[in-house]
Amino acid sequence: MRRGDLDDLSAFAAVARTRSFTRAAAELGLSPSALSHAMRGLETRLGVRLLARTTRSVAPTPAGERLLRSLSPALAEVERGLAALADWRGTPSGSLRITTFAYAARAILAPSLPGFLRDHPSVTVEVVVDDRLADIVAAGFDAGIRFGETVERDMVAVRVGPDERTVVVGTPEYFADHPRPETPADLEAHPCVNYRLIGGGGLLPWEFARDGRAMRVRAGGQLVVNDGALAGAAVRAGAGLGYMMESEVTADLAAGRLVQVLEDWCPPFPGCHLYYPDRQVTPALRALIDALRWRGAISA
Repeated sequence: MRRGDLDDLSAFAAVARTRSFTRAAAELGLSPSALSHAMRGLETRLGVRLLARTTRSVAPTPAGERLLRSLSPALAEVERGLAALADWRGTPSGSLRITTFAYAARAILAPSLPGFLRDHPSVTVEVVVDDRLADIVAAGFDAGIRFGETVERDMVAVRVGPDERTVVVGTPEYFADHPRPETPADLEAHPCVNYRLIGGGGLLPWEFARDGRAMRVRAGGQLVVNDGALAGAAVRAGAGLGYMMESEVTADLAAGRLVQVLEDWCPPFPGCHLYYPDRQVTPALRALIDALRWRGAISA
């Protein structure tokens, strides 16, 4: 293999995967013209056309598709070999970009990040809070944090929190004036505080399950918010029923400030997981994973 061939083959894989010289060049830190020139040189050396180019698009030819199928596992193996060297490197340093949603930011990151940053002064962390499930590779994130059931199967996932449960709650004063719902369908007769997904636009559905039967309810009501703290304050003030994380109302339930209903319809589900692509893990990301890893017992 000639010097530079491995770099050119890796660049070809990036172009074929993104189907764009511009996106691949940005990913590789090259100019589009330099990348295009390198691809023409590779095609000349191999004696076969690998990429079909038009003024608006680029795509692998049949020969390029065949090369990509054999090349991808080999490049992945090289990345795994490089990742193994991380254990031999020095102090974690550099920047990390993490995407997550509001609850995980409060429950997982807020308690742990200050200590992590004190322990690793050479690491900077950017956290982007968004309800949408981002393509972390395309969006340039190092990792994401979501509930386990929403993590794509091609990602490496590490549990960073216990199992979770959403619950339906209201104040004692509210239930003095309204009957307790016995089934999720009864919520249609109640004013409910709804949450609009940040960035996604839609209302968060109220999900329930019992005896193998799952239900999604579009609860009605006078108030819609896109801030969890405001939703909680409104429910505690008696504005209606709320659909909230159990861990955020545990003290209210214990003190009698809130009352839970539909308990049998609210089973636990997999808690928060940090996830990342199956590729080289930097020392900084490895250190963050170790700091956030859930070490408690998983609830039944």
